[in-house]
Amino acid sequence: MRFLVVDDSPTMRRIVINALKTFGYTEVVEANDGVEAIEQLAKEKVDFVITDWNMPNMNGLELTKAIRGDARIANLPILMVTTRGLKQDIIEALKARVNNYVVKPFTPQVLREKMDAILKNIQGA
Repeated sequence: MRFLVVDDSPTMRRIVINALKTFGYTEVVEANDGVEAIEQLAKEKVDFVITDWNMPNMNGLELTKAIRGDARIANLPILMVTTRGLKQDIIEALKARVNNYVVKPFTPQVLREKMDAILKNIQGA
């Protein structure tokens, strides 16, 4: 399974990637913002997107809407990982059709649980 990790913070990308490695996932593509993510999705086969919300150029919410609006990749699982923990932010992200939501800071265990919930839902669908 190949992941696309999208965050304007190299440190946060590294944290997520290191967590993925501990879960046994080693195929990871990175992007600095939504624009780079769209470029990566055009040239790379990706199975799962983990994205921040607050980024320059194209934020995670805009990225989610772009993915959901593209028939070729509309069903990609998307996990939003963000500092935005307000109820209305979570509702807005869910309306944009993210599959799950993690508020920073988080533990690798929380990340794993959210990912597993998404994968279980997809396989059950």
